Amino acid sequence: MQRLDLKTGFACNSRCRFCVQGDKRSRILDRSTAELLASLQSRRGDCDEVVFTGGEVTLRKDLTELVREARALGYRTIQIQTNGRLLSRMDRVDALLEAGATEFSPALHGVDSATHDGLTGARGSFRQSLRGIVNLRRRGARVCTNTVVVRDNMEQLPELARLFVELDVQQFQLAFVHALGSAATNFEAVVPRYRDLQPWLHRALSIGRLAGLRCMTEAVPYCWMHGWEDHVAERGMPDLSIVEPDRQLPSYTDWRKQDGKAQGPPCRACTWSAVCEGPWCEYPARFGWDEFRTRQDPPFAAT
Repeated sequence: MQRLDLKTGFACNSRCRFCVQGDKRSRILDRSTAELLASLQSRRGDCDEVVFTGGEVTLRKDLTELVREARALGYRTIQIQTNGRLLSRMDRVDALLEAGATEFSPALHGVDSATHDGLTGARGSFRQSLRGIVNLRRRGARVCTNTVVVRDNMEQLPELARLFVELDVQQFQLAFVHALGSAATNFEAVVPRYRDLQPWLHRALSIGRLAGLRCMTEAVPYCWMHGWEDHVAERGMPDLSIVEPDRQLPSYTDWRKQDGKAQGPPCRACTWSAVCEGPWCEYPARFGWDEFRTRQDPPFAAT
């Protein structure tokens, strides 16, 4: 069974400098309630989990209706992927939990307003998103945060990890920025180098690991994860079937491996090449392959 990634549209109350959706909000209409209900119903046969995402799904007035339908159809996991800003209102949290949401994936991209608000292009978003996470945990909701790792926040990752421990979330994920959409437009300003990121990333993971928190990375190849291989999210990611207003991807796993990511010359002799997806292909297209390392130790499959 797959997880259905149901993109409701691209409307959003933030304007992140690294948003992979770019200007889609101005070009593509959000899907109607009827269209989304039909997708939930038609895909239940091959999907037993659903994540509602966008854009920003909490802007939709029909979100609780969609969640109720997902629960009625028997989806065992119903996740809300959100920037968390509107969850600063407890009545929004309560409505989604009552409707049947089982977990939330709010985004936090900095440890202070200057960093987070600067990246999201939305004044006050740090305060709102932080309050949203606090509200969710007060209600006992399962929270798996997501942080897009960019140049402006990479040195804050250990502090972010400490904050997530204090907030008592179930999981935090550090996702290397994908240089599409706005991130492609702002490439030089937002995309860090792996060689600069590695020490900050490992420190953050060590803080999470010490606290017993599930902490993961995304789009960080294994050559940068010596000793931290268990924290590579791709190893255990559910296969997503993505339904967007403008396209469908039957298997996000296949798309990542075939089109989204790349392997280069250092990967050919690497013992981890069969299990490693490599970086997003836009990264070596800009920076080349010189900083990537060939590993010779046995991969998971050989242990």
